[in-house]
Amino acid sequence: MRRPVSLPPRPAHLCPVVRRNHRKNLQAHRIEPPMKKSGGIKLWMPAAGFMILFVILLAVRLDLPARLFHQKALSSLMIPAEVPDRQSWKNILLNDEKIGYSHSALTRKEDGYRLEESIFMRINIMGTAQDLRMRTSADLNPDFSIAAFDFNLGSGIFSFQAAGRMKNKRILEVETISADTRNRFEIPLDHRPFLTAGLIYAVAREPDFSETSAPLTFHIFDPASMSQQPVVIRVEGKETIPSMAEQMETTRLALTYKGVAQTAWIDDKGDIIREKGLLGLTLEKTTKSLATADLPAGLTEDLTRLASVSGNGVIADPRNTRYLKARISGMALDNLDIQGGRQSLEDDILTITAEKISDAATLSPALSPALLPDEVAAFLSPEPFIQSDDQRVIAAAASIAAPDAHPADNARALVKWVFETIEKRPVFSVPDAVAVLLNRVGDCNEHAVLLAALARAAGIPAKIEAGLVYLDGRFYYHAWNLLYVGEWISADATFGQMPADATHIRLVSGSPGDQLDLLGVIDNIVLRIIETDY
Repeated sequence: MRRPVSLPPRPAHLCPVVRRNHRKNLQAHRIEPPMKKSGGIKLWMPAAGFMILFVILLAVRLDLPARLFHQKALSSLMIPAEVPDRQSWKNILLNDEKIGYSHSALTRKEDGYRLEESIFMRINIMGTAQDLRMRTSADLNPDFSIAAFDFNLGSGIFSFQAAGRMKNKRILEVETISADTRNRFEIPLDHRPFLTAGLIYAVAREPDFSETSAPLTFHIFDPASMSQQPVVIRVEGKETIPSMAEQMETTRLALTYKGVAQTAWIDDKGDIIREKGLLGLTLEKTTKSLATADLPAGLTEDLTRLASVSGNGVIADPRNTRYLKARISGMALDNLDIQGGRQSLEDDILTITAEKISDAATLSPALSPALLPDEVAAFLSPEPFIQSDDQRVIAAAASIAAPDAHPADNARALVKWVFETIEKRPVFSVPDAVAVLLNRVGDCNEHAVLLAALARAAGIPAKIEAGLVYLDGRFYYHAWNLLYVGEWISADATFGQMPADATHIRLVSGSPGDQLDLLGVIDNIVLRIIETDY
């Protein structure tokens, strides 16, 4: 019976661990075996789906050289003949509470410039402090275009590296390293790649670029998702702001990236004095001694809680919810994958009905790639971080899936294997299927990329979906899968579900890079639960 969702008598309490009895109310179409390792789904498992987006957004905001700009109209900018050596230290604040610092240094060389940047942050993820370190070095040409770069991301035992160099004027060679696994890519470029810091310096020096000028549009390359996206920069005007006990005359720039508005204040030397953006994350120029002092010793504000969304109600049994009706608002829906499949959107009312595996029971035992529609067969191919052609992934898939079994049965087996095998721990890195297979540790992102790689290796087309999932009174950012077994069926290896319950609100679907579309949702989406059914 469908029922309205009751409003809570008080604000929902955030419990660190949610226990489940996976043997209760098992249905033929649902996989919910008992936990073997974790003893329960920890709340950060879905919440950690936000972490990779935070890393990507932070990298854009901090002008990391790993983010390369493709210039649309460099001729309109005035690049200085020479820039003096400089260093910059910044405090990193989350809602005015210090969580870390950044340092960058630009050094003049005979053939251009050398740029070094490092970041340290101590972040609270569901009651657990995580130290995050990001380091970038780059060799720049005299016009600030990039010649080579090296990017390192580390958190605990996990690390990710991306190194690149221009093979020629139009090809960028990139190598990534994660858990001793190397991936190499050649990425064609239409224009010379530039660093954010170099372009902002050029913009600040352009006398004709003002609040009356048309915005400048550039395209960045993101090594975390191997995708390119536009960034729009415009001048908002002059503003005097406090900085290091002084009043500074600055130019305020507005940057828009994937629907996320960010602001940078730049002085007359081209130095960034302050940056501010999503979720109250702010960077402020300071001295070395102040930047490295007063680091948080304990827990700061919980980042995943800060990014989560209230549903304005309580869902009593979210993992067995078969139907959800909610009002969704607060942001543009045009670029999101909300409509279609198990989801229906009419005006601002979203309806989700969990699929039934039995609908695919009469299909033939195997899926022939030659007979699949092109838009489905495309999700059999390997791609960056979903290495379904890796021999280790192929061997693992062959040991789990039976060659003569129905695709739906193999899909169930793969979901169950990932659910039971991968230790559920938060990971602050770039998800990589081979690395997850070797380490057997991860959060929802790691579960999703590994299941996608195993499924594709077993001949089952697989997408990665991302959006929100309900847990303990709120909706958290989360990643799961869509598997093709004659029709598309949702699957969540983090929860051991196939299909996924109806509290999974899909916002994007496809490949890891598509998760960037979530950036414009964070801090904007408003949900109101209307009714549910079990």
